[in-house]
Amino acid sequence: MNYLWAGMMLVAIIYGAIHGTIPEVTQAALDSSKEAVTLCITMLGILSFWMGLMKVGSASGLIGKMTRGIQPILSWLFPRIPKGHPAMEQIAVNCIANILGLGWAATPAGLNAMTELKNLEEERRTVPKGVASNEMCVFLILNISSLQLIPMNVVAYRSQYGSINPTAIVGPAILATAVSTLAGVIFCKIMDKKWSEK
Repeated sequence: MNYLWAGMMLVAIIYGAIHGTIPEVTQAALDSSKEAVTLCITMLGILSFWMGLMKVGSASGLIGKMTRGIQPILSWLFPRIPKGHPAMEQIAVNCIANILGLGWAATPAGLNAMTELKNLEEERRTVPKGVASNEMCVFLILNISSLQLIPMNVVAYRSQYGSINPTAIVGPAILATAVSTLAGVIFCKIMDKKWSEK
């Protein structure tokens, strides 16, 4: 990625020098830097707010209840993960954070879940070392498709850039992420069945 960004900046500078628009390129770089800092501060505030709510929800037992509520679905999606395994709890927390639109807050739980799945796979040794297990692939697809009821990040971006109705994206986002999650789950189940038949 570093090479990609450096290459794009170099191309912009060379293009600006050839066409005599270096002052405009410089001004655009300064404006973009200022805008990036402003956006980061806005997103930091939103992330802090939702992380605080997650802590309150965890302390009050709400997250625990939500985790128990989605356990039947997760047990169906991940039938080979033993009951009570730490990976299942981390997967549940990650899914809940994604459903609430807290993509950044979901990342630590997602990384912990992958670590636990790796440890589980090392105990079972059903796939060669360095190859992702079926559970890892299902979790990754579930995470990427990311069903969201409240797309907070997108709402924040739209608000930051002056949208008249930043929450207008909520309905289409729910529909789009529901369809992508359903497609991901169907794909995973089909591939799981093929893998089991081998």
